[in-house]
Parts: sequence; structure tokens; C-alpha cells
Amino acid sequence: DVQLQASGGGLVQPGGSLRLSCVASGFTFSDYAMKWVRQAPGKEFEWVSSITRDGGSTLYADSVKGRFTIIRDNPKSTVYLQMISLKPEDTGVYYCANTVGRGQGTQVTVSS
Repeated sequence: DVQLQASGGGLVQPGGSLRLSCVASGFTFSDYAMKWVRQAPGKEFEWVSSITRDGGSTLYADSVKGRFTIIRDNPKSTVYLQMISLKPEDTGVYYCANTVGRGQGTQVTVSS
């Protein structure tokens, strides 16, 4: 049973930071590239960042480049998204995903 459980979201002021975590189970984590996507209220899903199977290569959407960092820990079957300098437009539900599926998300709200 594939599970991708994201956590670490919350309410933060503009300019603040959060670190999201996603713990995977039910498949061989190191066999899959991973990504984070988000969905703002009333909007389509937006790709945020991807990381290769060994963590050696990463990609970022222009909207988050320089502010977000994706990291993975294969022995822990966990992928992280470190977010700094958060903006109100970063608000949304964040999900980790791969070609197997997309798990439960975590809410990020950036507001003063």
C-alpha cells in the first residue's frame, strides 16, 4: 500500500520559513524521483520542485527558485522541502508525489 504523508505545514508570516517533510512507504523510495506540488485555493495544481533518485539533481519552478530547497534522505524514505522568505502567494496545500501517486497534503498559509 503506497503512502506519501506530508507534514510540517502551518501559519507563518511573510518572510518566514517552514520545512515540510514527506515520509514514504509501500515502495522502494530510492527507485523514484520525487517532487513537490501545491494547490492554491481555487487554482490548478502547480509543480514546485523535483529531485532525482539519488538526490544529485534538483529542479525548481521559477516562482520558488532561490527560496525553496528540496532534499531527500533515502535511508529514511523521506523528502523535504525547506522554504524561506515565504510570500502570501506561496499559500496552498503542498503534496509530495512521484509516478506512483500523490499523498495527503499539508496546508501552508502565509499571512500577516
